[in-house]
Amino acid sequence: MGVGGKFWDLLKPYARNEGFDFLRNKRVAVDLSFWIVQHEAAIKDRARSPHLRLTFFRTINLFSKFGAFPVFVLDGTPSPLKSQARIARFFRSSGIDSSSLPVAENGVSAERNSTFTKYIQECVELLELLGMPVLKAKGEAEALCAQLNGDGHVDACITSDSDAFLFGAKCVIKTFRSNSKEPFECYYMSDIEAGLGLKRNHLIALSLLAGNDHDLNGVQGIGLDTALRFAQTFSEDEILNRLCEIGNGDASLFQGGMKSVDDSVPSLDESPSKTKFSHCSFCGHPGSKRAHFKSSCEFCSNAVGEGCMKKSEGFKCSCSSCDMDRKEKKLKKNENWRLKVLSKIALEPNFPNDEIIEMYLCNNHGCFNENGGPIISWESPKTEMLIEFLTYHQRWEPSYIRQRMLPMLSTIVLREMAKNPVKKLLYGQYEFNSINRLKIRYGHQYYVVKWKKTAPTSCCVSYPIPPEESDIQQDDVMVVDESFSSLDEPDVPTIDMSGGCCFLLTDENMDLVHAAFPEEVDRFLLEKELKEMKRRKATGGNPETAGSKSVQLNITEFFRSAKKQYETEQGEDLTQNTDSQIAETGKEKRSPSSSNLPKSVRRRLLFD
Repeated sequence: MGVGGKFWDLLKPYARNEGFDFLRNKRVAVDLSFWIVQHEAAIKDRARSPHLRLTFFRTINLFSKFGAFPVFVLDGTPSPLKSQARIARFFRSSGIDSSSLPVAENGVSAERNSTFTKYIQECVELLELLGMPVLKAKGEAEALCAQLNGDGHVDACITSDSDAFLFGAKCVIKTFRSNSKEPFECYYMSDIEAGLGLKRNHLIALSLLAGNDHDLNGVQGIGLDTALRFAQTFSEDEILNRLCEIGNGDASLFQGGMKSVDDSVPSLDESPSKTKFSHCSFCGHPGSKRAHFKSSCEFCSNAVGEGCMKKSEGFKCSCSSCDMDRKEKKLKKNENWRLKVLSKIALEPNFPNDEIIEMYLCNNHGCFNENGGPIISWESPKTEMLIEFLTYHQRWEPSYIRQRMLPMLSTIVLREMAKNPVKKLLYGQYEFNSINRLKIRYGHQYYVVKWKKTAPTSCCVSYPIPPEESDIQQDDVMVVDESFSSLDEPDVPTIDMSGGCCFLLTDENMDLVHAAFPEEVDRFLLEKELKEMKRRKATGGNPETAGSKSVQLNITEFFRSAKKQYETEQGEDLTQNTDSQIAETGKEKRSPSSSNLPKSVRRRLLFD
């Protein structure tokens, strides 16, 4: 949840949709509880252990497809206020009266239910077998994610809790879609500051006024819009102190002690006595109607002797007297609104809660080493133990598990080769052979890498070959189907049997392949250029013929070209059929030459 009200809707105009390479070679903190809750809600009753299934697939995608280094963060012991808020939210959603709820005592916290705790433990075991670092927060997971982001240990954090900004996060990824051209919906604190003028202390004030995870109600009668407008009247350094003063009943704030940053007019008590000028009821300008009857006033543009122009509907005089009057009315209206807000805040008992403020401003949400920093390291997956774990929990075949792990293992091999160019084997059996072709998916380009099996072909692991791959193995550039998969499954490697050898084909990042095998990439690009030159020579230099094999028309261009071809053919048939009909009969009414002709053609035959 985070800040009460529709806080994410308030931030939506400042969201950025980032592409595939946004997290390439970056560290990202992941709120594991958010993933598990999201997975349960997304595919409930559709798969066995959905929390394990999607944690497995999404981690592989995040590590291999997007090239990120994920750090998973667990919730610790929630504060008593958070426990009380969870109970209140449960009773509220159940429609049960929560007025008689027990108040959480100091130091008393309620853990999550046993089922959710079991899910967390299973996911942690899975992630450790995958070699991913897992950290446990003292309290809220999003708090530790925000601290890691704010201190520079990670570049972003993935969570849906908007109070991550209150804990000091700089970049929050709210939505993560594996199968999309722009998979990341990101929010930057710098964009929020520039767009709304709100900094960290302002957001904390918003949460105190509109409600948060630790105080669901906030201040009675104050919503998010009112809280936003109120917070914008103060600077970041004074907003929290002002709230404390209001809560303590500082009388000076109710006597004009606070002024809006937009006020440029003195208060009503300080404004000098003004002289009220009469205005013409006909044109609306200063002066009497009688004086304006024969000759127009200085504000009207009529010729001399014709009088003033009649004022339009909704006319507002722009003289200094009227302008001052309007400003004073606006100031009085703002003053009345401010007094109402101050009164509501002052009536709230125990406001603001100092414990909530200290929790948001605290910068010690994790259990770190003596140097004060987290221990974050990535290890190689424990493949055989992982296969046993998933075989037991998911009832998957070992060959299926190995197949789904290949993108992750190939990424590790390429990264190691980029650092240290020493020959390494994928799965201990496959060595890098060549670059097969260029692949385009969701507008993003990959190299399809060919891995050759060093052992005899009879030992080759059998993986299913998708039917759409078999027909286009030899194309230089392949554009694959972009259908959406709600299960976030990674791209499936395929098998190629040729020349008595077994090859694996995997999709790899182009920059990573170039860093690991620069000579092979140069050879592939040179061969591709030579093929293109031969193709142009074979077609006589005609670019349309040369590119006819590899260029795929979009749906608009296809139907436009098909329509032209169809109209040309039908026009020829129409001419022939019309001539024969005229020769056969000249008096009878014309009839369509074929029932297959389009409706517009039949109309012309009948009525022309």
